[in-house]
Amino acid sequence: MADPARMIKPEVKAERSASANEEHPKSEATVAATAKPTDVNKESSSQDPDKEEGTAETAAGEDDDEGSAAKRMKMEPEKKKERRQKVDEDEIQKMQVLVSSFSEEQLNRYEMYRRSAFPKAAIKRLIQSITGSSVSQNVVIAMSGISKVFAGEIVEEALDVCEKWGETPPLQPKHMREAVRRLKSKDQIPNTKYKQILFH
Repeated sequence: MADPARMIKPEVKAERSASANEEHPKSEATVAATAKPTDVNKESSSQDPDKEEGTAETAAGEDDDEGSAAKRMKMEPEKKKERRQKVDEDEIQKMQVLVSSFSEEQLNRYEMYRRSAFPKAAIKRLIQSITGSSVSQNVVIAMSGISKVFAGEIVEEALDVCEKWGETPPLQPKHMREAVRRLKSKDQIPNTKYKQILFH
């Protein structure tokens, strides 16, 4: 089916060719050669004018439907992007206010938290040794982030243990072991040594 935007009436073609001849004079042979196809188009259009009008209307209606659907589909992601950007800007502003109110010690700790990361090469080797296949960089980055969160939870629990025992930091191995034991008892760390039996 022809694109309605590209369909030009024969009269319009003849007018365009006449105006082109005025701007750029051509030889009579060239003008005659360009005039012959328009005569053929006139003959074919005079035979089935109803068909052409029907197909043009149908195609135009389909384009309107498809165009509006495409516009809607295009608008939805744009609205989502605007919302995300607004939320991101709000979060950034809140973080700036929070960081500006930090004491010097808190700021140093926050900087260390932001800079700390597990070495990606070691994480990649570990994952590959467990799975037995190569993994993408995105998987390594994700596991590195998850590992950082996990280590943070253990350290946080160890600091609570240290405080409950009436001791002061720095953390000692006994605090870390007790933190892991407590997290296991809360089912926040999976126990890999044995499977729990649900029914006795």
